[in-house]
Amino acid sequence: MAATTLHLRSECKPMEHRSALTPRTTKQLLEAGYRVNVERSPERIFADSEFEAVGATLVPEGSWPSAPADHLIIGLKELPEEDFPLHHTHIQFAHCYKGQSNWEDVLSRFPSGSGTLYDLEFLNDENGRRVAAFGYHAGYAGAALAVMVWAWQLDPATKGKPFPSVDYYQNEADLVTKVKGALEEGMKYSPSVPQVMVMGALGRCGSGALGLCKAIGLPESSMVKWDLAETSQRPGPYEEIVESDIFVNCIYLSKPIPPFVSLETLSSPKRKLSVVCDVSCDTTNPHNPIPIYDICTTFEKPTVPVKVERDPPLSVISIDHLPSLLPREASQDFSDALLPSLLKLNNRKQERVWQQAEDLFREKVAGLSAKWRQGQAFLGGAAVPTGRP
Repeated sequence: MAATTLHLRSECKPMEHRSALTPRTTKQLLEAGYRVNVERSPERIFADSEFEAVGATLVPEGSWPSAPADHLIIGLKELPEEDFPLHHTHIQFAHCYKGQSNWEDVLSRFPSGSGTLYDLEFLNDENGRRVAAFGYHAGYAGAALAVMVWAWQLDPATKGKPFPSVDYYQNEADLVTKVKGALEEGMKYSPSVPQVMVMGALGRCGSGALGLCKAIGLPESSMVKWDLAETSQRPGPYEEIVESDIFVNCIYLSKPIPPFVSLETLSSPKRKLSVVCDVSCDTTNPHNPIPIYDICTTFEKPTVPVKVERDPPLSVISIDHLPSLLPREASQDFSDALLPSLLKLNNRKQERVWQQAEDLFREKVAGLSAKWRQGQAFLGGAAVPTGRP
């Protein structure tokens, strides 16, 4: 059997420094007989030379569209919004399986070019748990930004001004030092430490948010930890959210649920809430449980204000790649967890994790509207394009 070739593409999303493969996991793939081509990247947290040193072949940035059709293209974030058909098998987060905005535009490119999508969000083990996720570092980074925004809005010198752009940190220690400093400044204008409510506290993401709170020295009494046990007792909205200073949403939205908070509940005279960090970032999902904002924010513009009738001001953080705040550690943890599945790619037609991912892709493609399926014939589960969508 010919060696399987993985092509690591350079990420193109602004402020995206993470990588699906690291020099360490690349070395292990090479030792297992895989070939690994790595696009040069000016943004990736790992230097090109680190990959070259372990034996990877460096190729030009953005060269994946012209790679041989049997090469597997691996990346993290979604591809740029183009309309040309995709001919390769792609391993990435595509964000097109849950009814997101423009999901048909994204998904239809794969069957149009006889390509296949293995969506990283839906690679599950035999217990239905994701084999690799950035959840912990997403929660950690989200809580960090939330505390910094909380302090920013308290300072008379910055209150009412947009929170400034942020850049990535080399490691967790540097980030914790920054957040501790912000917390100390905020405490000059607050009678107490902020109460942080974490929704989805038992999951990876929630654990990360709580981990940050502990790392900066917040007492356990200031952390309100909610999960299914609490939300199952009664439907939202929940007054406990607006009565906290910071709300960090870490749930995985898999079905419609009542909103956690609404514009009406924000008018409560008991509101202390000044920062919402929606780590889940289901902004364009029609069932978004935090319907008080409607745009994603960025590292360049981290917050969006919510109109409220009285102080405190309220800001939402809705950055959809928060782990990029800690790109080295987040990439290492994710790639290490993904590696056992990657090592099965030679037999992906028989391996459960990849076969289930392909079955899900076929199922989602079958759900494309007639508009997108027009001009395409699906034979034996494969797409035979007869024209562009």
